[in-house]
Amino acid sequence: MKTETQQTQMTAAEKLIWTPELSEVRTALRNLNGVAIRTPLMNNVTLSEKYRANILFKREDLQPVRSYKLRGAYNKILSLSPAELINGVVCASAGNHAQGVAYSCSKLGVKGTIFMPKPTPKQKVNKVKMFGKELVDIKIVGDTFDDCLKIAVEFCEEQKAQFIHPFDDSRVIEGQATIGIELVEDSENTIDYLIVPVGGGGLLSGLISVMKELSPKTKIIAVEPQGAPSMEQSLKAGFPIVLDNINTFVDGASVKRVGDLTFSICQNNIHKMITIPEGKVCTTMLSLYNDDAIVVEPAGALSVAALDYLAPEISGKTVVCILSGSNNDITRMEEIKERSLLHEGLKHYFVVNFPQRAGALKEFLSHVLGPSDDITHFQYSKKTNREKGPAIVGIELKSPDDFEPLLYRMKMADFYGEYLNNSPKLFEVII
Repeated sequence: MKTETQQTQMTAAEKLIWTPELSEVRTALRNLNGVAIRTPLMNNVTLSEKYRANILFKREDLQPVRSYKLRGAYNKILSLSPAELINGVVCASAGNHAQGVAYSCSKLGVKGTIFMPKPTPKQKVNKVKMFGKELVDIKIVGDTFDDCLKIAVEFCEEQKAQFIHPFDDSRVIEGQATIGIELVEDSENTIDYLIVPVGGGGLLSGLISVMKELSPKTKIIAVEPQGAPSMEQSLKAGFPIVLDNINTFVDGASVKRVGDLTFSICQNNIHKMITIPEGKVCTTMLSLYNDDAIVVEPAGALSVAALDYLAPEISGKTVVCILSGSNNDITRMEEIKERSLLHEGLKHYFVVNFPQRAGALKEFLSHVLGPSDDITHFQYSKKTNREKGPAIVGIELKSPDDFEPLLYRMKMADFYGEYLNNSPKLFEVII
């Protein structure tokens, strides 16, 4: 077995063949006793009936830091010697790994510096402060995780501190892999499908390694946000690639590049790779809250959102969805609802050309809007010396089937100007 120093200095060739040893994962599980909880594996009756399957949730959202990231962070920091920890630890994170590192620093009495990207929800930043207390210094830098990561690594080298990578580290992967041991021990049935959210791949690679040994018949389904398909694109290319641009809405699973270690484990070991539109993620978040009173962050909903893409393949099967985290900022709920309505085809924005005369709006309401259509956004300024004045109008429908009739009535009454849902740049300014 390599020492920790040897592991952190793996050559490129060694990274291609390294996988977690089950004995090391069991050691990590013992290390986590009294720190991370053994989260419940819960049957979801609603979804089980919907998909005619045994749908189980692994509730990592119930960890003390409300995500699985605590497992890897604590296992990594615990493995370091006092001499290695003399200058403290450093990490970069969009939130969940940061909380895991902060919590671990507090538990172990280690000084930490945590770099977080600027778009990180305020709720996550506040939680890091709460868990780390006086032992942790927070630095908000960069527009994405990858920008933040680069700055954090440079700082770490200057300070000669220990870097705690969020996913591409052997001890971190072994910590995340402990979930797999719990799954096999706690499931009453053989797990046919295991659905795993993917960011950098630490959780996925850890679970692949454990399930290959303890439950080899389990099919691993990897799920990424459509706006940040770094693992999907890397698998297609045959090596880790760097995405030029990503959508960071699903902040817990949005990275430009997956890890070398994680990619080498995941390559050729995934049954199916699924990318989920951000709007679908939002719809799933709202459904989990409304149907089961479960609050998850966007990344935490990825595995459940994937169920629609697997039906009817999973009928009659035992399926486990990893609910990876619940660190969601309440101030994002309006945006989540908006994205969900847009995805479901229930919210539409138009430029409407109103004749600049009295009664034009009344005519629009009575002749164009359907009985269940609702105006949710209206922006208009009267222009002089013009026959028509444009207004930006947002309309919420009761059913997606109401869209074409609305469009037809708008054109027949000569109110139609432009449909904005298909104009992303302009649309982002409005919403």
